Amino acid sequence: MEKLRYERPVIQKMNAGLMNKFGSKTENEVVNNIDGVPVKSLTKQYGSPLFVISERQIRRNMQNAKRIFKTRYPKVQFAWSYKTNYLNAVCRIFHQEGSWAEVVSGFEYDKALYNNVPGSKIIFNGPDKTENDLIKAAKNDSLIHIDHYDELYTLIRLSEENGLKPRVAIRVNMDTGIYPKWDRFGFNFENGQAWNALTRIINSPVLRLAGIHCHIGTFMLSANAYTIAARNLCELAWSIKERFGIMVDYLDLGGGFPSTNTLKGAYLPGTDTVPSIDQFADAITDVIISYGFKQDELPTLILETGRALIDDAGYLLTTVLATKRLSDGRRATILDTGINSLFTSFWYEHKINPAEPLGSQTEEMVLFGPLCMNIDVVRESIVMPLLEKGNQLVIQKVGAYNMTQWMQFITTRPNIVLIDSENNSHVIREAETLDYVQQPERIPDHLK
Repeated sequence: MEKLRYERPVIQKMNAGLMNKFGSKTENEVVNNIDGVPVKSLTKQYGSPLFVISERQIRRNMQNAKRIFKTRYPKVQFAWSYKTNYLNAVCRIFHQEGSWAEVVSGFEYDKALYNNVPGSKIIFNGPDKTENDLIKAAKNDSLIHIDHYDELYTLIRLSEENGLKPRVAIRVNMDTGIYPKWDRFGFNFENGQAWNALTRIINSPVLRLAGIHCHIGTFMLSANAYTIAARNLCELAWSIKERFGIMVDYLDLGGGFPSTNTLKGAYLPGTDTVPSIDQFADAITDVIISYGFKQDELPTLILETGRALIDDAGYLLTTVLATKRLSDGRRATILDTGINSLFTSFWYEHKINPAEPLGSQTEEMVLFGPLCMNIDVVRESIVMPLLEKGNQLVIQKVGAYNMTQWMQFITTRPNIVLIDSENNSHVIREAETLDYVQQPERIPDHLK
């Protein structure tokens, strides 16, 4: 008979967790499968830690968002935000559902081409487009969103030198009542920069103005901010029509819709505080429809929604490495995944569930990752059953940004698995090996 483990008794102040008007909240519901595939079988086959993506949930999210907007506005086009998750398998699911590609670098642009997106359906944002990037995008008839005057003048010169006439838009920043203001990107609305840039484009014989773009922020919790943004873009479009007799093809409201993750320090969970996509759709479409455009003049509404469509389709499966007591008596649990893989743990209180029943006794604890750094904290405080080495946990809503912002630091990055609509699992990115990590390295002869 195995000897029971001994743990020195401690006297600890009981803490039921942060209270709110709905009472205390437990997170100990067992999640033992993802889309019908057992967690235990996934980690046994592909290892731990392990990212898992649900194709069914991605398609459900995309179809729901399209339905919400298209029942309110006649001309809507989604463009998948590559920076949110640019795994090729993920991007191709969104493209199959009708999304264009929205990219912010030459690297992402080439990925979109690799994923068979026609150049005319690629939106090129970002402040760092090389001259080669601009020429390639212009030749492919992509939509180039100009970020600053240096880019505008460079594009004019390149177009003249290469006999090109690219389709362009400008990125507009503005005050929508959100702090801090996102005024780093694009041309300012309030001080006239945006209008000045638009008139220079219209007066250029080598550029064709196709649209107006804005991206007012990220994880936006106010639908009214989009009301202001839509109104400002409509004002610019209307002024262009009256002054130059030109009607832009589209208004691009960018991204920024939040997922239902809970931000750190939030009083209530994200599921109770985040506006629905319906609220954002009402805020945007009501303004454009009622602004005064004729029916045949209504611009196409482009949306670059990212995290709201992918976050809840991603899971991170992790295993307990060890448990201990900290110097102040708190229980600490060490997991085999940390901030190197779960970058969003810096700003989210991720929902974390046991993958198996673990008993009724619970305790407040800290969840650490395996890195030799004090900041490697997955959750600073969470009430969970008493975990032991080998127990498995499911971290939810991790589909956005973690697989693009993760780090190869101290440990290699894990497998990523896609569960398709038929509940079959596929490796869509293999776990890294030492050979893979060292492949770009070169050793000088005198060190061999």
